Amino acid sequence: MLKARLLTAFVLLPMVIGAVWFDQPLPWLTVLVVVWGALAVSEFYKTVSKSATGPIPFTAFGIVMTVLLIISPHFKTDNLLPILITIAVVVPIFGMLMRKNKGDAFASWAWTLAGIFYIGWLLSHFVLLRDLEMGREWVFFALLVNVASDTFAYFIGKTWGKHKLAPSVSPKKTTEGALGGVLGAVLIGLGLVWLFGLPINYGVAILLAVLVSIFGQFGDLFESLFKRNMAIKDSGKTLPGHGGFLDRIDSLLFAGVIVYYFVVLFVN
Repeated sequence: MLKARLLTAFVLLPMVIGAVWFDQPLPWLTVLVVVWGALAVSEFYKTVSKSATGPIPFTAFGIVMTVLLIISPHFKTDNLLPILITIAVVVPIFGMLMRKNKGDAFASWAWTLAGIFYIGWLLSHFVLLRDLEMGREWVFFALLVNVASDTFAYFIGKTWGKHKLAPSVSPKKTTEGALGGVLGAVLIGLGLVWLFGLPINYGVAILLAVLVSIFGQFGDLFESLFKRNMAIKDSGKTLPGHGGFLDRIDSLLFAGVIVYYFVVLFVN
């Protein structure tokens, strides 16, 4: 499993680095996030529709809205986001009314919105972050600090973990692993601030790295809870050692949000 995990990461890493670094002739990060987001939300809806309760989300509509939310930062129009949100909320209601089976209508509506906002809205913050001053460097900060947190949490938890962090949600996660994740995030965060010359001091860098780690681990637990409720182990099997596309971004969804709002509110 570890070999497969490392091999997959080795293949994906150059793709991610290239997408973040280059923005001509296309905004490659947006392209990557759109493709990944569409595949992740598709897994999300497939998982929900196969659950014991069986509500059927409006999958095609949800995928389209997810893509539109992700690319929306490229369109500098004040009214676009409210329009998209309104469409996301209202259009599935008409779908509910037209379905023959109305027993799970509201569940279908709610799960459709959940996929759109959980994946599409949260992922759009990476596009927003890349568009800021030093956006390339801030995106790398969010990604690499998150990866460091995940990696340190995995190895420290596997080696020294004894105290369960949230056994009812994710039995394998430990408090030692969580603290190790925070430590890894801080170490890499400090190194990236020095390497990239980011406009924050080391104290602020520690705070931001801790927040990325904590919220990233929260995102991981959130998806674990989702999978436990759906009675599955992974959202998919596409990425060897990692599961599905949603499994790979469960913590990243929150990392991009934290870094974006931190930079907007306290740095820029």
